[in-house]
Amino acid sequence: MKTLSRLGARISKALGIDIQRKKYAYERDSRFGHISGTRVADTWVKTTCGYCSVGCGMLLGTRDGKAVTVRGNPDHPVNLGKLCPKGLSEHHILDAPGRAKQPLLRKNGSLVPVSWDEALDTLVEKFIGVQKKYGPDALGVIGTGQLLTEECYTLGKLVQLGFGSRNNDGNTTLCMASAVSGYKLSFGSDGPPGSYEDMEHADVVLLIGSNIADNHPILCQRIERGKIRNPKAMLIVADPRITKTAMMADLHLPVKPRSDIALLNGIAHILIRDGLIDRNYIKSHTTGFAELAGYIADFSPSHVARVTGLSEETIEKTAHLYGKAKAAFIGWTMGVNHSTQGAVTVAAINNLALITGNIGRTGAAPFSITGQCNAMGTRETGFTSSLPGYRKFDNPRDREDLARLWNLDVNRIPTARGLAYPDIIEGAVAGRIKALWFVATNPVVSFPNHSLLTQALSSVDFLVVQDGFHPTPTSDYAHLVLPAAIWGEKEGTYTNSERRISKVNRAVAPPGNVRPDFDIFLDIAVRLGLKEELYPGWTSTRDAYAEWQRVSAGRMCDYSQFSWQQIEDQGGIQWGGDRLYSDGVFPTPDGRAILHCVPCDPFVEQPNEEFDLILNTGRTVEHWHTRTKTQQVAMLDSMTPNAWLEMNPVDAKRLKLSTHDRVMVISRRSRVRNLELRITGIIAPGQVFMPFHFSETNSNLVTLGAFDPISREPNFKQCAVRVERSTNN
Repeated sequence: MKTLSRLGARISKALGIDIQRKKYAYERDSRFGHISGTRVADTWVKTTCGYCSVGCGMLLGTRDGKAVTVRGNPDHPVNLGKLCPKGLSEHHILDAPGRAKQPLLRKNGSLVPVSWDEALDTLVEKFIGVQKKYGPDALGVIGTGQLLTEECYTLGKLVQLGFGSRNNDGNTTLCMASAVSGYKLSFGSDGPPGSYEDMEHADVVLLIGSNIADNHPILCQRIERGKIRNPKAMLIVADPRITKTAMMADLHLPVKPRSDIALLNGIAHILIRDGLIDRNYIKSHTTGFAELAGYIADFSPSHVARVTGLSEETIEKTAHLYGKAKAAFIGWTMGVNHSTQGAVTVAAINNLALITGNIGRTGAAPFSITGQCNAMGTRETGFTSSLPGYRKFDNPRDREDLARLWNLDVNRIPTARGLAYPDIIEGAVAGRIKALWFVATNPVVSFPNHSLLTQALSSVDFLVVQDGFHPTPTSDYAHLVLPAAIWGEKEGTYTNSERRISKVNRAVAPPGNVRPDFDIFLDIAVRLGLKEELYPGWTSTRDAYAEWQRVSAGRMCDYSQFSWQQIEDQGGIQWGGDRLYSDGVFPTPDGRAILHCVPCDPFVEQPNEEFDLILNTGRTVEHWHTRTKTQQVAMLDSMTPNAWLEMNPVDAKRLKLSTHDRVMVISRRSRVRNLELRITGIIAPGQVFMPFHFSETNSNLVTLGAFDPISREPNFKQCAVRVERSTNN
């Protein structure tokens, strides 16, 4: 009978009359009622989303040990039950076909399966061998904002204190380093001052280079709730492109690429000229006002209009809306950070908040909307741009404090930061870095100037790629691939953009011969003979969190008072409370925030006759970073399976191109072929846009290797290109 049933099903499908009754059957779920039978769970696990930095609370449903569904947690304060498309399909990544399931070691030119013992013995042997021959800093390690906070902390200690290499950074340098540096310039420390709630209470929300509708869609509901609370509240969006977020705005400022500093200085000019500043706050809590006021005197509305392409009236209106607001909020993401002037642009944003007193109050904050789910945890614990707990490498007291907490000789702790991510890559090309270890990141797609990156990967003596997925464009270069557990398979915490520590829980076992990153790090420490010295008595991430509580106690990012259970019960807890700097005291030598004079320099590679267009890059809501995860989720990949290029009708007519033509983008470095052309008014004449997620049409083939001198963050967005009909159809 079963054979006849299967035969009947095949015949029905061939005839086009199969309704797939079993696949689409409904059942009764004990918790959520009448739902698809494939999504009925026997266990629900509270956790936090592992994609972007919003930090949405989730319920992950499993049946018979397999993840079958996710739902937004209605009790979580961040998202109140809502999820974006990536979150709604996140359970599919746990049994995706692209999962890495076995350690692989390159032998005779091919990656072959090996045991964990052989894999980790080889890693330690190769890394130590390179360091003995070329020095401890010949090892470069790039971590990730996808790791648990406890894993970031553990990796930092392993690299800096175990292997003794200072060259330890994270892939968050590619997205958030400028925000970190800008906060330090103005306030003396990293740490976003505000909360998501401020978007609901602000009279004016100004978003600069921030397309939250695609990148952080759940935050859009905050602005919507603000509109309900105060129908007169204004959303202003400064962006060269008419993004989905710009379409939501009451006022869109289509600034020319990289003219945002001129706009910010111009707003400050008008605020000071028209008396729309808080002189008492300036006098009591800032330094550098006289210098700033003198510097921005040249940024008149007429000058700023010429630089930005906005009308004088629009600039005046924007300044007055911001200056007259009882509470004004400025948010930004990659449109600000991805620049050779990213750090100082953040300082210019902070200037506006400081001279108007829009900081430390409800609805008032300069707020960086972070990229990855745990970029904040990485910043606080990762031992990269600072010592754990926002301590400084060059501060003897900070080093002594850590030496005491860790029971180590203070001389073991570095006195200066090592190389940042881009400098590690350049060091590999130059022969100073001889071994590389990438953890949960895919730089062949994400790093700018693709040819330099691939040269670095091909130059080192030994390359380790530790990831939940294989093959990836980066693991194809590896000498050793370590399969790591991912979200849903391990326990710890993430910290989101508003400093909210949220619990991440294990719902299913890792597949195959896969191990959590934390276990891999501890096993390497055992092989170095340093496990008990660095991680005394540790057996789980719970032990790492307990030590991190002691290390962070009394620091700005103080976790000491929050147990895992409290964090889970309350839907996450914000270190520092709802807002920082409510008392107007800043972690600078004199307790005052610093106002900075910020020049508006032209971006590095200007268009000319040969390369006459400016390329901008960005994200789409369906995909995440380099698609390592989302490409494996059929429903997401089918929504946006390929990259495209947006061009204004004026340029398309000039180039004699039509909608859906296949085109290539060409820069001084290389070309991206076979892109579908979309002719649209959402992109301005003289500019083109493409998403950066796609390895097949990698935007970083054409981007340039220019970096912020302070933060070392790349300038992904502005490079000169030309567009031609593709020769690869």
